[in-house]
Amino acid sequence: MAPPRKLIYVGRGNFVAVGQEFLNYFMSLCDLRPDERVLDVGCGIGRLAVPLTQYLSKEGSYEGFDIVPNGIEWCRRRISSRYPNFEFKLIDVNNSMYNPAGRANPEEIRFPYEDETFDFVFLASVFTHMLPDGVANYLSEIARVLRNGGRCLMTAFLLNDESNGYLSEGLSRLYPRLKAGPYSVISKDSPEITVFHDEENFMSLMERSGLRIRPPIQYGAWCGRRSFLSYQDIVIASRS
Repeated sequence: MAPPRKLIYVGRGNFVAVGQEFLNYFMSLCDLRPDERVLDVGCGIGRLAVPLTQYLSKEGSYEGFDIVPNGIEWCRRRISSRYPNFEFKLIDVNNSMYNPAGRANPEEIRFPYEDETFDFVFLASVFTHMLPDGVANYLSEIARVLRNGGRCLMTAFLLNDESNGYLSEGLSRLYPRLKAGPYSVISKDSPEITVFHDEENFMSLMERSGLRIRPPIQYGAWCGRRSFLSYQDIVIASRS
């Protein structure tokens, strides 16, 4: 169950293989159980929802939201129609890449869910397209909607001594050209095309939100790293 290629507006690699890869991370790194309540922040075209339809039980549930209408429409038509415990919401958040006419700012948006609703929240390729003020708000919202002891998996491009060393060797196809305080970008005109976060600031934002990192960070291949688990850096946190 994969969408037509023309509808896949974000994400690299094989649709099915990447979905299965992340389901493996959910189980091995986050101990996801089939009966838990799951939130997919930035669900896109359902790349990670599809494998969860085969993993979550009827006692479990999935909620996903995104800012691109075509993706949400496809997910509702092809997934929710077959799996009633899978729901998708469209929210109108501004993003220079995917929703430039969006009315709500990411640093102000409130997730459309009640407090302490979910056991597990994940964000794949969201913070790689979001500036720190938006990240800070999203982390606070994640902490709000997570149940006590709930877990979160998020991906990012983290700048630290190691990744900066690889970048200085020219080992990556990505390169942070413009530094703006605690983050760097590739493009001044479209900063959200790729955002690199200084790791120390990213962790500080997480701690202030009420989330606690669960080490180790799984550093990715994006910067030219020779030993890695995935392409992006993977951070696991829990609600403290």
